Amino acid sequence: MAPTLNLKEATGNQSSWDTLLPDFPKGPLCKYRKKASFNWKEMAVFLDGEDTIRLKNRIFSALESDPLFAHHPGEDLCREKYQELTFLRCKRLFEYDFLTQQEILENPLKILNMVICIGMYDWSPCLQYFLHCGVFAGAILSASKRFADFVKQVYSMEIFGCFALTELSHGTNTRGIRTTATFDRSTQEFIINTPDFEAAKFWIGNMGKHATHAVVYAQLYTPDGQCQGLHSFIVQIRDTKTLLPMPGVMVGDIGKKIGQNGLDNGFAMFHNVRIPKENILNIAGDVTAEGKYSSSVKDVKEHFRAALGSLSTGRIVITAVSMANLKLALSIAIRFSAARRQFGPIDDEEIPVLEYQTQQWRLLPYLAAAYALDYFSKSLFENFVEFYAGLLTKQRSQRQADLEHEIHALSAASKPLSSWTAQQAAQECREACGGHGYLAMNRLGEIRNDNDPNCTYEGDNNVLLQQTSNYLMSWMNCIRDKAPFESPFGTINVLQDYHHILGWKFTAISVEDCMDSSVPLAAYKWLVCYLLRESDLKLSKEKQSGQSDFEAKNNCQVYYCRSLAIAFIEQTVLQRYHDYTHDPSIPSTLQPVLKNLSALYGLWSLSKHLAVLYQGGYASGEQAGRFIQDAILELCYRLKDDAVALVDVFAPPDFILNSPIGKANGELYKNMWAEILQGSKALNRPSWWAEFCINKPVIGRLRSRL
Repeated sequence: MAPTLNLKEATGNQSSWDTLLPDFPKGPLCKYRKKASFNWKEMAVFLDGEDTIRLKNRIFSALESDPLFAHHPGEDLCREKYQELTFLRCKRLFEYDFLTQQEILENPLKILNMVICIGMYDWSPCLQYFLHCGVFAGAILSASKRFADFVKQVYSMEIFGCFALTELSHGTNTRGIRTTATFDRSTQEFIINTPDFEAAKFWIGNMGKHATHAVVYAQLYTPDGQCQGLHSFIVQIRDTKTLLPMPGVMVGDIGKKIGQNGLDNGFAMFHNVRIPKENILNIAGDVTAEGKYSSSVKDVKEHFRAALGSLSTGRIVITAVSMANLKLALSIAIRFSAARRQFGPIDDEEIPVLEYQTQQWRLLPYLAAAYALDYFSKSLFENFVEFYAGLLTKQRSQRQADLEHEIHALSAASKPLSSWTAQQAAQECREACGGHGYLAMNRLGEIRNDNDPNCTYEGDNNVLLQQTSNYLMSWMNCIRDKAPFESPFGTINVLQDYHHILGWKFTAISVEDCMDSSVPLAAYKWLVCYLLRESDLKLSKEKQSGQSDFEAKNNCQVYYCRSLAIAFIEQTVLQRYHDYTHDPSIPSTLQPVLKNLSALYGLWSLSKHLAVLYQGGYASGEQAGRFIQDAILELCYRLKDDAVALVDVFAPPDFILNSPIGKANGELYKNMWAEILQGSKALNRPSWWAEFCINKPVIGRLRSRL
């Protein structure tokens, strides 16, 4: 399923584009902008649509005009001040109220666009806002209508929420959560308890300083002493008038992190905290007044999945958040590479570092990835909207269950792929900008550090991939029996031709043959089928050797199931982007560059699997690998002159990007000097000057005399 494309907007006129998207200032980047094979404004309108661009402009303009969001070059805020400023900025977002309920209903994708716009400025206030309005409120909304008044308090900020799942000793293994909620029949209350300090809720965003309420995940115990599994409850943790802890609650901040230090991550422990019976979020089950447990979900695995349904939302948003970080890093590094001149064919003529093959090879595949993964991220969000609509209307159909399984498998793999891609790209961009990339003012370190947790929260990437491979392995019985099957979004339909595809071979006979994404796409289809077969054989072999199910699965991850999940999500991303870029309705002025991006993304991603392609017999001889490598370099060369225009399409305004070497005018050195000299202490002598000038050391005074 592709996002809705309004092709009429894409074929608008130059004057409407100029109104929405002003020209960039003249400067060193003009040379590359003139070389571009397409109009960047036409591309921006085609990809986003005029309505979304207006929303982005409104948000960016509001932040830039508001003194509360002003940048202060050279100023290092202490953590407490940063957290205070983050909360004030989050509060201001409520006052702006950028999207009405009607706008959201008409186009839910605007929520994602709003989150990305705010996050590109600073992820701390953005995530604080999203955790409250999206994750906390979303968990409540997906339960029963009895929480309608509660939701109103969320959106009026009368209360402030957090999502309390993980514990000090259990993160990714949510089945091991040990907080308890015991139903007291005599008072019609649940009693929330933390059995010991290892079971303290930990890493909870918004909990450290601000949250007044939490969606707390706990093991539900009925009066007969039976544990009914993991359920979620609304628990008040702080007084809304004083922000002091509620009786029986110990709550605090976990301390400084590698990044995102404006966001207050916290811990909480509960000692006999009583909450009304009605505070159970009855998604997976409920308790009667007599203490009898009831659930419409009978299967244990389905019950667990229902209890944790909110996590797919988070993973889909993290996929988009990671893509925003990728865009930020690339905007800085590619503009820098086009303006920075070093060496040249003759001594007195230096050339932009973007002209060097190595720089192109380091950066441009990530640019292709940004376009392909961004498209996939939006299409996955639209898939999720379809599923969520069914969830809200309490649909119990087989299709709804199939939607949930497929969304779960896709989000469990898209988060690892996107967060790892952004993390690796941020580091590559940092290095590609040399020493200037290491200056904090140029923001690449911040982008890298703020993206880092995307690889961990909402599920460790390597562990999440097991959920995707489990989903794929579950289709093996259908494949063996040659029974018909399909999935709602069609992502596993490739397996319908499993037996036929395994007989495919690499057929390209030249580099030019490889210049279309159909070539890597065919290779990916074979790769997924091959890795599925090998993973299934490996699992069977492990079990036949006497290993338990647990040990057998554990021994099948590296080189098998993990590789299968990665290949599957890369194939799915490429399939969607290939179909999109080859659609005949794409404007002819834009299609060539989009096709090049699709081919480069496919070949570059596939090149990491070359060993398996040879190992499994899909490719043979040195030519196949050489064709793929040469095609990657040729596509990098072809995209080199389009690179600046391609980042112009998605780069936010200078105020939001907040990087002297990434500014749209390309005046690297003027911009850096301006930033350096704005620092209040840049020219000051150090306060400890006397320690050098007056108090000289007595050499050897502290040497041992023994």
